[in-house]
Amino acid sequence: MGGCFSKPKPVEVKIEVVIPEKERSKEEMSPNGKASPLIYKVNGTARHYHLEEHPIASNPYHNPKDVVEASVCHVKDLENGQMREVDLGCGKALLIKESGEFHAMGHKCPHYGAPLVKGVLSKGRVRCPWHGACFNIGTGDIEDFPGLDSLPRFQVKIEKEKVYIRASKQALQTQRRTKMMAKCISLSNYNLSSTNVLIIGAGAAGLVCAETLRQEGFSDRIVMCTMDRHLPYDRPKLSKSMDSHPEQIALRPKEFFRTYDIEVLTEMQVAAVDIKNKTAVFKDGFKMEYNKLLIATGNTPKALSCKGKEVENVFNIRTPEDANRVVKLATSKNVVIVGASFLGMEVAAYLAERAHSVSLVELEEVPFKKFFGERVGRAVMKMFESNRVKFYMQTEVSELREQEGKLKEVVLKSGKVLRADVCVVGVGAVPATGFLKQSGINIDSKGFIVVNKMMQTNVPGVFAAGDAVTFPLALRNNKKVNVPHWQMAHMHGRIAALNMLAHGMEISTVPYLWTAMFGKSIRYAGHGEGFDDVVIQGDLDELKFVAFYTKSDEVVAVASMNYDPIVSKVAEVLAAGRTIRKRDVETGDMSWLTGKGS
Repeated sequence: MGGCFSKPKPVEVKIEVVIPEKERSKEEMSPNGKASPLIYKVNGTARHYHLEEHPIASNPYHNPKDVVEASVCHVKDLENGQMREVDLGCGKALLIKESGEFHAMGHKCPHYGAPLVKGVLSKGRVRCPWHGACFNIGTGDIEDFPGLDSLPRFQVKIEKEKVYIRASKQALQTQRRTKMMAKCISLSNYNLSSTNVLIIGAGAAGLVCAETLRQEGFSDRIVMCTMDRHLPYDRPKLSKSMDSHPEQIALRPKEFFRTYDIEVLTEMQVAAVDIKNKTAVFKDGFKMEYNKLLIATGNTPKALSCKGKEVENVFNIRTPEDANRVVKLATSKNVVIVGASFLGMEVAAYLAERAHSVSLVELEEVPFKKFFGERVGRAVMKMFESNRVKFYMQTEVSELREQEGKLKEVVLKSGKVLRADVCVVGVGAVPATGFLKQSGINIDSKGFIVVNKMMQTNVPGVFAAGDAVTFPLALRNNKKVNVPHWQMAHMHGRIAALNMLAHGMEISTVPYLWTAMFGKSIRYAGHGEGFDDVVIQGDLDELKFVAFYTKSDEVVAVASMNYDPIVSKVAEVLAAGRTIRKRDVETGDMSWLTGKGS
């Protein structure tokens, strides 16, 4: 087996389990209980184990000095369906009135800090205006993603027709709440080469699966493994905020994994899965048995196939080190980006002010044409051109030329030669599922793992999630689709975890994504694949618009720029199962969408 796993011995470790309690989870900011987890630190073949004690965190409401109570408004100041940001003196809260009842919770989305008062209130939950995360107004719990944490909930009382909020000062400052989680109750039944749950992949899907299991009281062993050298991090920031260091974009700190007994094997690649013996075989020969398996390996970037593709300073942005290296090499230099994909366009926008020149090569006529349509694509292209990005469309790279081993020029099939000190390739990706070809797990012709609405594969006990799967999308009459986006990976991980625990939960979320370029964001909800028309309201030239994507008579997706919270509102309408007709959006009267929450 190699390394110090060659003769695994049983590990006699008993750890206190903290069972989630409904009432405590509503108020408590930090879990109680000691942690003595077993965490893997894998670096090459050396594997080290750390057992650490953590102090007991107290319930903030039990500390009188941490509590503030304030009158925030008159009972008649809010009508049903209204929200208001209120100041308690040492922090703000979101006050909500729905069905005659008042609720109070954190006012900022824990994901990126969006003001929830500008979001959408609908049927007992608030949807974030920026990226679509949803929070239950009664509990503060996160119900749709992105993001990992829930909101703190505050006590509300009515006295003499005044509304009072009682809140933890700490909670007002942090504006987030990590749900109560179980810990591993005992590892005495396991040796180092066996686990109850094995998660292959440490992106959003894998991490949310592990956290959901713990939130649901699962107290057995969980092992995550990743080819990456880092613990799970915010991958979208690799192209949106390229100079971020790994610790800045970590989804959870190291202490989190220790506290909740989520073991992480880094720099470990699974080479095969033996479904008969329920065993994952790693590249270095190590084997691990599992009871339940989640495959969340994501995708692998496509490389260029042209002459000179091995030249130095040609990058796929796959890791924080890749992104950091590109920024360093590109500063005051010439950059060529191949592919007007989300990654390619975001990298171009990020480097435009830093590089001497940015050139973008694309086979299509217009960026984002297949996704956003030609008119929106042209508006985006114009914005890039006004920011010194030069486009070379309807052509591709024929050769990468080097000088002393490093990139010097990019030659296009059109004959144009571009000066280039660094090249970023963003021409798409393929599912990272090659290791499953002989496994018996159902893979489609494009390499995607086929799952049902419960994220189950054709093999009992084997689940899959994230960018590497196709699944039935309720929004499009259960058509099998691949949605390789951050929010969807989160939800896949949650659904997989719940069904590992036999909850019988089916996925029904509305896809939601965003892209950020030059300080502006395009938000998008739905699934527009195969759209046959685009109805645009607003002004494309001013980059203040909403685009409705229709197929036959039905709106299947929406995109907007500088038009919040329209995309979140449409997402709520679609989530409720309502059909939006093309005629509804052609008139320009969108009061039916932008009115008060229904």
